[in-house]
Amino acid sequence: MNAADFGKVALLKGGCSAEREISLKSGAAVAAALRKRGVAVTEIDTANDLCQKLEKGGYDRAFIMLHGRGGEDGTIQGLLELLAIPYTGSGVLASALAMDKVASKRLWRGMGLPTPEFVLLEGEESFDLAGSLGFPLMVKPAHEGSSIGMSRVATASDLRGAWVAARQYDSCILAEPFIDGKEYTVAILDGEPLPAIRLETPRAFYDYEAKYQSDDTRYHLPCGLPPAEEQRLQELALHAFQALGAEGWGRVDLMVDGNGQPWLIEVNTVPGMTDHSLVPMAARHAGIGFETLVWRILATTLEEKR
Repeated sequence: MNAADFGKVALLKGGCSAEREISLKSGAAVAAALRKRGVAVTEIDTANDLCQKLEKGGYDRAFIMLHGRGGEDGTIQGLLELLAIPYTGSGVLASALAMDKVASKRLWRGMGLPTPEFVLLEGEESFDLAGSLGFPLMVKPAHEGSSIGMSRVATASDLRGAWVAARQYDSCILAEPFIDGKEYTVAILDGEPLPAIRLETPRAFYDYEAKYQSDDTRYHLPCGLPPAEEQRLQELALHAFQALGAEGWGRVDLMVDGNGQPWLIEVNTVPGMTDHSLVPMAARHAGIGFETLVWRILATTLEEKR
């Protein structure tokens, strides 16, 4: 395989979601890496006139670097399928399921996979039901990423404020028990899990600031688990990823409680891809450099999607 095999590649970034700025950074990093490998890449901000840009560009394939709504929810995937342009990552249905935390949790629970119980916050009348899960709780929008709109709620009196904050981003809000334990993430690359990373932050949880702004966040790689336990975590992550029909590449976030029980939190089908992001970090530990990583992701567009 050589760079010419990919033809003209549209690098889709930016968009209009709450994660626009991170998407722009990820897209620029990926485009630069592909150009170093000789790939003909055109960076496209999808915020305006996307259909015209794609139709006029004569692109052979697309590398999706759109985070959040419009990029991870099946929308752009559907458009690319209508235009018969192969693209990176998961298909329409898997993208939509992974982006919808309620849908993915219902599917996992139906399959017997461990994920925290939850309650939909449809108004103040549902606060008592949420409280029955026990405090502290995590309150989050169902269709956002990067921990946007999320709050850790310690008491019943704080529920309303967290619900109002989350409603700024979504009309569908869920509450689930806060898992008091260690946080891990497992990247998936072409059907194989990469080494697990343990995340540690002095903040209440791994929020937007801890992910992108804080200098206090620590990334443990190796993750510190015994090899057999790390393998079980990787297998669970891959199972959860494939249960949604996800493919190509992505990342699964998990918590492990004090009893050693892992809990699935969410799947990211288009994770951050700057050279400081989690997927490139895990890939480097596995001996896969950033340029090789993005090359391998793009190479999946040469395969027929399920």
